[in-house]
Amino acid sequence: MATVLITGANRGIGLALTQQFASRGDKVIAVCRKASDALAATGAQVEAGIDVTDEAAVTALAKRLANARIDILIPNAGILERDSLESLGLDSVQRQLSVNAMGPLLVVHALRDRLADGAKIGLITSRMGSVEDNTSGGYYGYRASKAALNAIGKSLALDLAPRGISVVLLHPGYVGTDMVGGHGDVTPEQAATQLIARIDGLTPKQSGTFQHANGTSLPW
Repeated sequence: MATVLITGANRGIGLALTQQFASRGDKVIAVCRKASDALAATGAQVEAGIDVTDEAAVTALAKRLANARIDILIPNAGILERDSLESLGLDSVQRQLSVNAMGPLLVVHALRDRLADGAKIGLITSRMGSVEDNTSGGYYGYRASKAALNAIGKSLALDLAPRGISVVLLHPGYVGTDMVGGHGDVTPEQAATQLIARIDGLTPKQSGTFQHANGTSLPW
């Protein structure tokens, strides 16, 4: 039985991940800003009231988990705000950078001593963070935040390698969640199944790679 910590666990992909890890018998620590009935029903250890951009809250979480040894860490919490060159708001860009890039880094930093040697980190990113794959423009804050997360993930892979900790950057696909108004090519449940398969199969040799949840490599 593995101990799995997931942020943004109360809905969408995070909830589906929590449900599937819990159903196979893993111990799940479900971190979120606000709990939900669906999350409570999973039987996970719910740690609510945690904003991943709040250093004090994340540090307090790490202190509460002083005796935990985390085998799988999935910083999943994220936001998307639709901006364009015409409607650009720097406050929106900053929010997305704070949640999508700095949030995961803060979580890994705070929990680094809780990670078991040989642990796995699955950073939920997006192919919209790929510079090469950008063929449509726009979404300045979201694209920048996910590109930053990709760079952060690569550095984490190198810095944590001496402990045998592997880091993978995972694009879940176009998932039908509240973030995208329910539209999408895959359900949160389908995305979670694929993400778990990638994390289960992750080896140190693959650490620092950028992958689609279906297993294909993505360009930086």
